[in-house]
Amino acid sequence: MKLFKLLLLTNLTLFSFISCEKKVTSASELFELTIKNAKKTYTPKDRFSVSVNNKKNNTIDSVVYYMNSERVISSMDLSEKMINLKDQKLGNRSLIAKVYSEGNEYEVSKKVTLLSFIKPKLYTYTILEEYPHDTTAYTQGLEFSKDTLYESTGQYKNSTLRKTDYKTGTVLTTIPLADAYFAEGLTILNNKIYQLTWREKTGFIYDLETLKKTGSFVYGKSLEGWGLCQDGTSIFKSDGTQKIWKLNANTLAEEDYIEIYTNSSKIKSVNELEWVEGKIYANIYLKDAIAIVDPKNGAVEGVIDLTTLKNKVTVANPEDEVLNGIAYKGEPNILYITGKNWNKLFKIKIIEK
Repeated sequence: MKLFKLLLLTNLTLFSFISCEKKVTSASELFELTIKNAKKTYTPKDRFSVSVNNKKNNTIDSVVYYMNSERVISSMDLSEKMINLKDQKLGNRSLIAKVYSEGNEYEVSKKVTLLSFIKPKLYTYTILEEYPHDTTAYTQGLEFSKDTLYESTGQYKNSTLRKTDYKTGTVLTTIPLADAYFAEGLTILNNKIYQLTWREKTGFIYDLETLKKTGSFVYGKSLEGWGLCQDGTSIFKSDGTQKIWKLNANTLAEEDYIEIYTNSSKIKSVNELEWVEGKIYANIYLKDAIAIVDPKNGAVEGVIDLTTLKNKVTVANPEDEVLNGIAYKGEPNILYITGKNWNKLFKIKIIEK
């Protein structure tokens, strides 16, 4: 028994020695990424100097800097390099330095927050026309195809896709969803209607003319399904956070995203979307306003104040006074606006304050 214990102790000691020999040194033990005169936040107008501190004086082959996954600049040594933020998207970004040393690759990083340098313009509105709207329509998505209005309505056991005569409020065709789905935003591209569901991680595809369901798609990294719009080439999707995802129109894969920021803060709960004259117009959930967003970097360029609009509608439940529904018909500075279970659809003209 004593011999067995001695052999066991010897083996454990040997294993411990081998384990220590194979221990991999972490990147942070060897290198540190430094931003000269670092600030709490930046804007795309800023630039800063970065360098890597070589804590153990290792031999350096090269250093490559990235902003998230985008390669920015490289160096053959650890000297300071200038990072220009001009074309960077807004939000929380990861500045990454990949250090190549003695045949190994090490990665160190720092978080960088970019805000917009634009103070949003403020807009108000004037009502041009009022049309009847079905008060049973819990509006989640709204979009024109020529002169016909298509609408997605939500709630479990009551979700639909609708084809509507917007002038009379008459619902021409209704396609109900299965009880397990809560419908959300929609958009129309290449004679197809794309409709989201809320928490079911599933979207549906319909033929524009017949409204026959032709397929479905699943979400990627986005949290939920909220709003949709399109620019003629790509589809944009909100997920209830500050993010708007860019989807491949053929595969519906999430290829990229922007984060919505003003010059002072991020905009959360981005909801129904509409593409208007090169910008994304976004309802902000539970806010009586629409944000005008630059689709390239996420900057809020303007805010349309619609606070008084809900005072002109009748709803059965005060909780249904939520503004949610933006449609654009190609008329400059004119939008069609409604809300959840509102009895009216408004044609409004946007005016800068």
